[in-house]
Amino acid sequence: MTKTGFDNERYIREQTAAILERVERFNNKLYLEFGGKLMYDFHAARVLPGYDPNAKMRLLQALKDKADLLLCIYAGDIERKKIRADFGITYDSDALKLIDNLRQWGVNVLGVVITRFDRQPAAQLFKNKLERRGIRVYTHPFTRGYPTDVELIVSESGYGANEYIETDKPLVIVTGPGPGSGKLATCLSQLYHDHQRGMKSGYAKFETFPIWNLPLKHPVNIAYEAATADIRDFNLIDPFHLEAYGETVVNYNRDAEVFPVLRRILEKITGGESFYRSPTDMGVNRAGFAVTDDEVVGEASRQEVIRRYFRYRCEYVMGLTDKETVQRVELFVRNFGLTPEYRRVVPPAREAAREAQEKDKGNEGIYCGAAIELAQGRIVTGNNSPLMHAASSLVLHAVKRLAEIPPKIKLLPATITDSVRNMKTEILNETSVSLDLEETLIALSISATTNPAAQLAVEKLKELRGCEVHMTHIPTPGDEAGLRRLGVNLTTDPNFSTSNLFMD
Repeated sequence: MTKTGFDNERYIREQTAAILERVERFNNKLYLEFGGKLMYDFHAARVLPGYDPNAKMRLLQALKDKADLLLCIYAGDIERKKIRADFGITYDSDALKLIDNLRQWGVNVLGVVITRFDRQPAAQLFKNKLERRGIRVYTHPFTRGYPTDVELIVSESGYGANEYIETDKPLVIVTGPGPGSGKLATCLSQLYHDHQRGMKSGYAKFETFPIWNLPLKHPVNIAYEAATADIRDFNLIDPFHLEAYGETVVNYNRDAEVFPVLRRILEKITGGESFYRSPTDMGVNRAGFAVTDDEVVGEASRQEVIRRYFRYRCEYVMGLTDKETVQRVELFVRNFGLTPEYRRVVPPAREAAREAQEKDKGNEGIYCGAAIELAQGRIVTGNNSPLMHAASSLVLHAVKRLAEIPPKIKLLPATITDSVRNMKTEILNETSVSLDLEETLIALSISATTNPAAQLAVEKLKELRGCEVHMTHIPTPGDEAGLRRLGVNLTTDPNFSTSNLFMD
């Protein structure tokens, strides 16, 4: 069983109380910018063992009678089809998924704000789609004068040009898929319109990372830098907080860089001195107070740095990121005195690939190995074969181990695998007959209808969630989708599983 180092219930209690206290400070009208992922925050769950990936949603559900919710999305992200890596879907699809998920939690989305909207064709189509499904859509153009001309920003030609969004609740949650979605601009625009109407509303920020009351070089905060290496975020001591209070706290570069302008904007909107003296003041974050075991959290964060190292190396060979990003994360790994092999599943996966190649000497081909770490640290391996991909072999071996099924017992009888292979080659005209993980899971579920061992194996699949997996080659789409649905923490070496340029 994984050790925990974070008290999730204490965190939710303290975070809820801190938010409500901030609402009261601003005459019961607060715009709260929600940074990070609102749902399925697996980064937080990985670096803070014990953290519920849906902790923010639980918090929001508890506040739903007091809160409205606005969802922001940047028009440029819609236009260039930006991908959310952990789900493999575009940001606009993620926004639709988020609305559905919020409804399932009993939380209603007041509206969607498309920011920096300039009638981009894809953004316009997205707007049409939402409106025809009964969802209110607001469009905000690029703010004139931003970021330097405060007089123009805080004017009828700046924030005043944005459509005002009527809200009823004392708390307005402003969230969006990923960074740069326009959450801050939406909050400030609403503040401007409120104050023009005589309402003394306020602004605050809910951001989990970096954790302000942990040391600058704490592994949790370094893991955040590794996670955002591609957008060049870095942590620093908040210079404004240090000057104002003489206290050393951690923030990150973008908040520190924008704070002087943000403070001037807030003062211009309110007509008085800003409530905040530092970017850390703006935050509402009690995560650091819920850490119960620093050693557990530190080790989990070091493992996350290594995961990011593998991820960026793969993204580099696929042309999705640059060399500087890879080098930044390599530096974090070295600074911790680690190597990629410190991740326990890496050496056995590579050994599985070597063993497969040794057994098949004389034949040309690419040999893929995979390894998974089960509960109590048990390692199981798999490799590719003419019958199935390495991910398929790995998962079948893992569930057999969990179900204590003897190795000689087959989970997939030849009648099923032959039928799938014939379908692929004779009907669908595919050249590959080897089963990827999605195909294997379907075959396993069919086998379970007549095979008690296969039924037992299917029941064990849910125990793979949260397990660590490494593969020696980048997974095919069918393998990646299957592993994502199983909920494993996957890393891979930056090798392709085929010499073909197109993988279906």
